[in-house]
Amino acid sequence: MVRHSPVEAAAAGLASGAVTLGVAEVVAGLLVRVVGTDGTPSPLLAVADSFVDRTPAWLKDAAIAAFGTGDKAALIVGTGVVLAALSAGLGLLARRRRGLALAGLTLLCVVALAAVLTRPGAAPADAAPTVLGGGAGLLVLVALFPGSSAARAPTPAPDGPGRRSVLVLGGSLAVLGVLGIVAGRVLSGAGEVVRAARRAFVVPSVAVPVAVDPAAEQGVRGQPPFRTPNAEFYRIDTALAVPQVDPAAWRLRVHGMVRREVEIDMADLLSRPMVEALVTLTCVSNQVGGDLAGTAVWTGLPVSELLAEAGPLPGADMVLSTSADGWTASTPLEVLTDGRDAVLAVGMNGEPLPPEHGFPARLVVPGLYGYVSATKWVVDLEVTRFADAAAYWTTRGWAERGPVKTASRIDVPRGRSLPAGPTTVAGVAWAQHRGISRVEVRVDDGEWLPADLAAEPTVDAWRQWRLAWEATPGRHTLTVRATDGTGKTQTSAEAPPVPDGASGWHSVVVDVEG
Repeated sequence: MVRHSPVEAAAAGLASGAVTLGVAEVVAGLLVRVVGTDGTPSPLLAVADSFVDRTPAWLKDAAIAAFGTGDKAALIVGTGVVLAALSAGLGLLARRRRGLALAGLTLLCVVALAAVLTRPGAAPADAAPTVLGGGAGLLVLVALFPGSSAARAPTPAPDGPGRRSVLVLGGSLAVLGVLGIVAGRVLSGAGEVVRAARRAFVVPSVAVPVAVDPAAEQGVRGQPPFRTPNAEFYRIDTALAVPQVDPAAWRLRVHGMVRREVEIDMADLLSRPMVEALVTLTCVSNQVGGDLAGTAVWTGLPVSELLAEAGPLPGADMVLSTSADGWTASTPLEVLTDGRDAVLAVGMNGEPLPPEHGFPARLVVPGLYGYVSATKWVVDLEVTRFADAAAYWTTRGWAERGPVKTASRIDVPRGRSLPAGPTTVAGVAWAQHRGISRVEVRVDDGEWLPADLAAEPTVDAWRQWRLAWEATPGRHTLTVRATDGTGKTQTSAEAPPVPDGASGWHSVVVDVEG
């Protein structure tokens, strides 16, 4: 057997791992293109999605705190680094124990296969990419480490690659593997049909369009606009790859503790009279002063109408909504039937929902954090009880009910340094479905000063505020607090996002130059 150097062995291991994934992704792409599977045949995505599913609450919170809306990119990079390290490690192991290295690669493929076959919508055929990719990777490992692992010949075996060729061959195979991964994603045509369907999708008109009072905008530079552009709206969910749901195949089932099961398709949904709702959404993972909040005009069907058609039975107190990728949320039945603008939305700011925000349909419920209400790509509503069912994040340590806490944020000034003199302090505050009645700002340990509030078109959206401040030289701490429409002032008690949302007053430190 050839005694490869550590560098050569690691390169051979990387080649084996790359070929495994490359072949698997190409086959997965063909499977999606030809068969149109509902599962996740890509072992790379399946393993990453399974990791996300098993992420504990504290780790999710830490990831979002560290990477914000870039958490998925960080996960993809991290997954690549881990797989590369494992592949290189198998190559190093194969220097002395080829059989053990082959067993290790087989075990990794078995783990990936289990991830593939346990994803929502999985079919037996979805196993083919992992099996074929694993077989190709094993062949590469055998070819680059020929002969018995007990052999210690210092020269190349006549039937195997020489030491000088291992780096070239291994590197070439690794490049081909990476190209295979890219080709597989392109070949699958992921999103192609859905993108075409979205371009043809027409957001229904409504009888009473939302009219946003111009006075809701204070026009302070650096203050977020009252209505958040779709491209700038935050995205937090568990989907590593955005689910691609064709509206022509979309169905929504309402069942469970109901008098009559209801199922609608997109044509039925679009034929019904719709409304517009101006709602601010907030992520429960938002830190005090964080930017995981945004406001949009949502076009959709009131959820209460669907529930009334199904007829919830006595004793039901929760609706378990399910996404096309299997994610679930537990929403109190009462907030879906109490008259608030809870909608099954198909439009966002006058456009079809962006794919990453739930196209073709999602839930929007004012007053609740998204993890218990804002189900994207929604396909199922089960009327049930909190005592009988638990949702995705509830089983991971988060509270089963998630009413939004009153919050306020300083957006201006953003920099640490500013000149002395007249200065504007500004930001936003929210307490969805209760509204904001007062915002106050404190400079250092001084008295609380009332801020000027913008108009409030609805209690379901955030409210802009600003304060004129005569900045004096020195270092100062600016602190903000808000009072909701019921007269309750947000608490100063600091709490992390887990289990039911962060709390505390937002402060910024500025240096005023004299």
